[in-house]
Amino acid sequence: MKERAVPGVATHEAPAGGLVHELLEQAVLTAADAPAVRDSGGMWTYRRLSGLSRAFGAWLDARGVGHGDRLVVQAPSRRELVAMFYGAVSRGAVLVPLNPGMKAFHLRSVLADSEPALVIGAGSNTGRLRELAAVPVHDQAELWPQVEALADGGVPPPAAGVRPQDTAVLVYTSGSTAAPKAVVCPHAQMTFASRAIDEVLAYRPDDVVFCRFPISWDYGLYKVLLTCIGRSELVLADEESDLSLLRRMRETRATVVPIVPSLAQMIVSLARRGPAGLPPVRMFTNTGAALPATTMRALRELFPGARVVRQFGQTECKRVSIMPPEEDEERPGSVGLPLPGTRVLILDAEGQPLPAGETGEIVATGPHVMPGYWRVPEQTARAFRVDPVTGRPRLHTGDYGRLDDDGYLYFEGRRDDMFKRKGIRMSTVEIEAAALDVPGVQAAAALPPSGGTDLVIVVEGGPGVEPHVVLREMAARLEPAKVPAVCRVVAGLPLTAHGKNSRRELVALLEETGP
Repeated sequence: MKERAVPGVATHEAPAGGLVHELLEQAVLTAADAPAVRDSGGMWTYRRLSGLSRAFGAWLDARGVGHGDRLVVQAPSRRELVAMFYGAVSRGAVLVPLNPGMKAFHLRSVLADSEPALVIGAGSNTGRLRELAAVPVHDQAELWPQVEALADGGVPPPAAGVRPQDTAVLVYTSGSTAAPKAVVCPHAQMTFASRAIDEVLAYRPDDVVFCRFPISWDYGLYKVLLTCIGRSELVLADEESDLSLLRRMRETRATVVPIVPSLAQMIVSLARRGPAGLPPVRMFTNTGAALPATTMRALRELFPGARVVRQFGQTECKRVSIMPPEEDEERPGSVGLPLPGTRVLILDAEGQPLPAGETGEIVATGPHVMPGYWRVPEQTARAFRVDPVTGRPRLHTGDYGRLDDDGYLYFEGRRDDMFKRKGIRMSTVEIEAAALDVPGVQAAAALPPSGGTDLVIVVEGGPGVEPHVVLREMAARLEPAKVPAVCRVVAGLPLTAHGKNSRRELVALLEETGP
């Protein structure tokens, strides 16, 4: 993997794309009886997973669901959902996985937007979906015995006909500020991105990947693909309670653990309470939000030898950059190098590349860039444009950062994170990082000035964490203009379904109680 440094541009060479279900078929050829996926109910080998996915595809065939049809599934992230994923895409159907926690307000929007041919729910979700959907709705618990019966009888592979450019999945955003919109994810882009990520992270046949995130989020979904490529075992732990988290990691002998800051802090807290017999984790991978330096240090201390790998990405291209695992302690603040076969540019307001060290918009181009948003042409045109050099689509992320002389990317904030105060441009990211460096602060969220309210920092901390102390310590770490006017200490920060800070809930809290 050779890196070529160009001012404002970083690039690598690439692996090829293909069909999503071929990843499972290839795993069966070399690791048929190896553990493929595990949840609290048991484990399936790659052979069994393949058989059940084919059977589910046949079940869809019998109900007239075929090429291009959307299949909405609102079910827990268990083994059955993995089989449904592979079975649906092998028939050319488009899986639309929804978080079980999505409420009726957003469900109505998603069902109207995706126009599914069939819907699958689980438990209480099924009744609600039947009230909202105008197409057949099936309950997973009722249909699954039929799928198992088909699998036990043997189902041949699906007939050819799915193309790399066909859409495999629609990944809907959380809809935290507006109606959810879906990123269109074709087979070619998904498999290319998965192979490129694995080229850097190098999942192994002896790896046990402990996934705490729902398959409805691309961070969870792509673990399904990455474990197939690595012939690894995937442990689906989205439904595990917080208190049993470390125990389950130990029982399954987890070696790779995807994290976001809130999950990382939870693991650290649990490990400090009972450090004996910790799982043999060799790698933590982080994305979604910057991981505080104090949390990274704690993970390395508690799990000796484990790498803490920083990443940066968006669903619109899956991943932009990864810090090579062997360099995990180098270049503090960097989120790594571009994926193999992709390019990262830093552009100014006129769309011109900026030299190394200067901050501008992060733009990604390569075979991993998705074609756009489902049925939202205006937003697609803004975010997805044609690269004048390669002719490929390029993603204008709306995020800001810089490249160093060696092509490593530094993320400095999202468009909504950037603001001016007292004439100085700053980012919530750097303000939160300073707060997290204060002893006793476990989590932090900065709220930019808005509607007559000055800059506020909200922190999660124990009894000894006092607002005036936090502000004093931040003043020792930041320029005066970047020190918040107000600090609020709370018992716990509200989080989104993906474990990120819910700024909308924080704003509502401050409006109710006052800063």
